[in-house]
Amino acid sequence: MNPRVALIIASIFSLVIIFLPYGGIVGYPLLLLSTIVHEMGHGIAGLIVGYNFHSFNLYADGSGAALISGSGGRLSQAVTSAGGLVGPAFTAAVFFPLAARPRLARAALVLVAVFFLLTCIIWVRNIFGFTFIAAIGVLLLFISIKANNSVNQFALALLAVQLTISVFVRADYLFTKVAMTSKGAMPSDVAQIQAALILPYWFWGLVCGAISVAVLILGLRSFWRNSRVVIKNNSNG
Repeated sequence: MNPRVALIIASIFSLVIIFLPYGGIVGYPLLLLSTIVHEMGHGIAGLIVGYNFHSFNLYADGSGAALISGSGGRLSQAVTSAGGLVGPAFTAAVFFPLAARPRLARAALVLVAVFFLLTCIIWVRNIFGFTFIAAIGVLLLFISIKANNSVNQFALALLAVQLTISVFVRADYLFTKVAMTSKGAMPSDVAQIQAALILPYWFWGLVCGAISVAVLILGLRSFWRNSRVVIKNNSNG
């Protein structure tokens, strides 16, 4: 399949399910996917700055919580909080160019599947989260092994598109001071950045939003260049 066609189909599918009467049922697992990437963004950012990433819970209502601790300074705290906000955009930006290459798309799905399964073993601490993330890991591993290149490219493109959509659909969270989770109300990520670095929370929401849009543009540009190379190679072959 032409990688650009795969991306177009993935985009149309992602937009259609938003407006379908029962589209929410189809979109529910994809909503949870964005939560997983968001919370893992916190965890990975925490590990990068030297914090301890203890656990991660995913809840059925689409919320999540990562338990991270450490003795870093204010900047480390801010980076950890921002990691979840920009995590979906950075992940999508990596997936886009990989989806343009058949072998890379397959390899990426394998790596994501293995990462999800390892996440269940190392960090996930609630039954719902373990069951869902393990199931997604097994599904992606099955697709990567059994499906052809076109399906692999479409699957990775769909993941990238869904994470991109989540950046905009959940953009209101960038300007929310209080987050509502299954564990109750708690300071939002931007409120925690404000506490660490001063300046109002909405300013940091704008910063994280701008970073997300910038990396998505870079990811799409890279996809377009890579897909053009693939098209030329196919036409020459």
